[in-house]
Amino acid sequence: MIITLSGKPGAGKTTVAKILAEKLGYKFYSTGDLRGQMAMKRGLTIDQLNEIGTKEDWTDKEVDNLTKEIAEREDNLIFDSWLAFFFIPKSFKIFLEINPQVAAERVFIDQRPDEKHFDSPVGIEKMLNERLEQSRQRYLKYYNVDFLDKSHYDLIVDTTNLSPVEKVVDKILISLKQL
Repeated sequence: MIITLSGKPGAGKTTVAKILAEKLGYKFYSTGDLRGQMAMKRGLTIDQLNEIGTKEDWTDKEVDNLTKEIAEREDNLIFDSWLAFFFIPKSFKIFLEINPQVAAERVFIDQRPDEKHFDSPVGIEKMLNERLEQSRQRYLKYYNVDFLDKSHYDLIVDTTNLSPVEKVVDKILISLKQL
């Protein structure tokens, strides 16, 4: 089985995907990590790479093609990705929802090295909202798909009040057992 995990920034996608992969004995992939590595290799932040992506599709296509290739040759894996559900239609598709203020607080605590650093959650919330909309517009332009449209997903979990993250994982595992 292939599980694709999408959702809003700060909802816990990467953490949930890693724990879920460990519990299921699956391999873990993150297109965000792949894009972050791509950005750093070119001396860019992820936001600078995303800005280039509004004009040039290679910033998405490179990772998206890799996602498809991996899914064609492997099984029992989890993709932490906004669009993997689209490239792997036979996957079990999960979307993690979250309140924007809670998301900003979570991201503030655990800021990534490939992103601009902020001194407060307020700046992060603005950045996350801009990134979310910029990515949404890019995907509409390049693939005609809105990853925020919940009708694409088999399971939607709001992580705003689900803490620790194991509660989110448990909710997903219960849903998987019912398949």
